[in-house]
Amino acid sequence: MQRSSLRMWVVGIGGSLMLAGCAGGQRPAPSPIQPESEAPQTTAQPVPSETGMNTMPVTGMASDWVPPLFISPEEEASYYVSRLADRRFVTSYGGYGDRRPYYIAAERLGEIGLPAISLLFTRLNTADPYELTLALYALQLATQDPQLMVRTSGEYIQLGVVLDPAYNADNVAIAQQWWQRHSMQLDR
Repeated sequence: MQRSSLRMWVVGIGGSLMLAGCAGGQRPAPSPIQPESEAPQTTAQPVPSETGMNTMPVTGMASDWVPPLFISPEEEASYYVSRLADRRFVTSYGGYGDRRPYYIAAERLGEIGLPAISLLFTRLNTADPYELTLALYALQLATQDPQLMVRTSGEYIQLGVVLDPAYNADNVAIAQQWWQRHSMQLDR
C-alpha cells in the first residue's frame, strides 16, 4: 500500500513539474534588425481605432502571428496585406516607460519591399481609416527597398505625418504622386 502511495506521489509531482514547464513565459526572438532590448514584447498596448491610432489596450506577441509557409515574396506580401485591417495584429517594443506599438503586417511588408508595393497601392482605396494608415506606413517602408531606390534615384514615399488617420488624405496624395513618377520602375 505504501509503495502505490509513493508511486502516485511521484507521478503527481512529475505531472506538476511538466505543467509548470509548459506554462513558462516565452519571449519572442528579436528580429535581425532589432537589438534584443527592442525586440517585441508581450504587454498591454494600444490598438488603433478609427479616430486615432492608440485607444484600446490589447496583448500580443510577434511570434503569435506565425504565417504559413510561403513559396514566394509575393505570397508573403499577399498574406500581410490581408492582415493590415486586423487591429489585433500589433505588439510593442522598447524599454520600460518607452513602449511603442509595432504594427506587424506593415513592418513585415516594409521588409518585403519591392514585391509588396503594387499590392499596397491596391489598398489605398479602402474605406477603413486604420487599414489605410497602415498601408501608407508600409508603403513608406517598402519604397525604401535598396533595389528600388537604385531605380528611383533614391526617391521613396516620404509621408508628412505617419500613423495618424487625420493625415490619410494628404499621405494618399503623396503616395499617388510617387506612383505617377515611378510605377514604371516596379516592372523592371
